[in-house]
Amino acid sequence: KYLSNAVEIDVDGLSDGKQCLIAGIMQHIEQAGVHSGDSACCLPPYSISNELIDEIKEATRKLAINLNVKGLINIQFAIKNEELYVIEVNPRASRTVPFVSKSTGVPWAKLATKVILGKSIEELNIKEVWPTHYSIKEAVLPFNKFPDVDILLSPEMKSTGESMGIDTDINKAFYKSQIAAGQHLPSKGKVFISVGDSDKEGICNLSKKLVELGFGIIATEGTAK
Repeated sequence: KYLSNAVEIDVDGLSDGKQCLIAGIMQHIEQAGVHSGDSACCLPPYSISNELIDEIKEATRKLAINLNVKGLINIQFAIKNEELYVIEVNPRASRTVPFVSKSTGVPWAKLATKVILGKSIEELNIKEVWPTHYSIKEAVLPFNKFPDVDILLSPEMKSTGESMGIDTDINKAFYKSQIAAGQHLPSKGKVFISVGDSDKEGICNLSKKLVELGFGIIATEGTAK
């Protein structure tokens, strides 16, 4: 069965077959089911409990060691009702590695190459880094250039690039990532809202916030009701 409204987590790790370091844990902004290349994500996670973060780290280390990975590993997890699920495990570098390296200030690909060539993590004296700032990765979507493309995000990847925003305030980091991705965020006007039945309860608070900010709301009949 599907996990509806689950939170997706991306983890990059570096393993030498005996030890595994966590390079970065990223929490997706969009729910699980949207392709990881199309999801915005935040490093470090912004709403995951410390207990779950510890469980994610432990699961990543166990999977990397038991699969005898030497080099980078990427794992996608899902969280539903505080329970951790494994979506997929990739014993290779992922597209998130440059983002994680910029976020943490650690050249993970360079270090992974040395590990693949036979160096151990202990020999290289590599340390895990947990940043004190927030880094947001945002997908750059080509809808303006390809007007016939389906704009609904799905497991099929549609993005053609990505941008990044960094700040000690998560909201500012997210805002910077939107500007860098070419998104114009208006400060006035009307917002069109139309959601499926399963999302109607959740849209109410967001709609109230938009009204408080001075926006008008227009909606389809069912959503309006």
